Amino acid sequence: MTSTSYLDLSDGRSIAYRFTPGTGPVIVFLPGYMSDMAGSKATALFEMARASGLPCLLFDYSGCGESPGLFADGTLSRWSQEVLAIVAALETDAKIVLVGSSMGGWLMLKAGLALGERLAGLVGVAAAPDFTEWGVPQMDKALLAEGETIWEDNPYGPEPTPTHAGFWIDGQASLMLEGEIAIDAPVRLLHGQRDAEVPFEISMRLAEKLRSADVQVTLIKDGDHRLSRESDIRLLLRTVAELVLPSVSASA
Repeated sequence: MTSTSYLDLSDGRSIAYRFTPGTGPVIVFLPGYMSDMAGSKATALFEMARASGLPCLLFDYSGCGESPGLFADGTLSRWSQEVLAIVAALETDAKIVLVGSSMGGWLMLKAGLALGERLAGLVGVAAAPDFTEWGVPQMDKALLAEGETIWEDNPYGPEPTPTHAGFWIDGQASLMLEGEIAIDAPVRLLHGQRDAEVPFEISMRLAEKLRSADVQVTLIKDGDHRLSRESDIRLLLRTVAELVLPSVSASA
């Protein structure tokens, strides 16, 4: 794996990232909530890109992984600003393919809208847009609205998972599934039908809301939320490659 570099933002944030150069659209991986660029999906994408001569960018949101800061300060708007800042800092004007896992699937929509014509495609893995709305019980919403932090059992580790009031409030201001999502680039959505955290119906609903006519949803009948098995990762790599490689051939 390429060594970690840091992008310093004007407000003092420092964003850890890894980049491998190449030809064609830049593959940018957006991790999920409380996840980072060291995960199996991110690592597999990076290695595929490097082996294929494709550019790929991994990074950690502020307060996550190798990026300093407080996780409690994180919001969708803050982290989407970081996506756009680190893409802008790349020494290339190549188009961008965003790959978003879980919460990263919400961020890829926000960032994709901002990228406009530079967006070459989206790949969602158990994409979770609007989860502050459909994924939070009404009683917890009331507590969050009062500024409290909600803690839930973490199925992936011993420490409970927090939802901070600032994150929830920003999420409620960033809901996307009620109207048309004005993205025209190709979109591929992968979702496990045994996902206990993000119902696969969310990907179906997202497909309906996207303006693009080139949207495909792939359901993995025995797939869970993480989609990190070898077969799941092979599917992800194949899906990303099918989006990226025609662009590389067209520019050759």
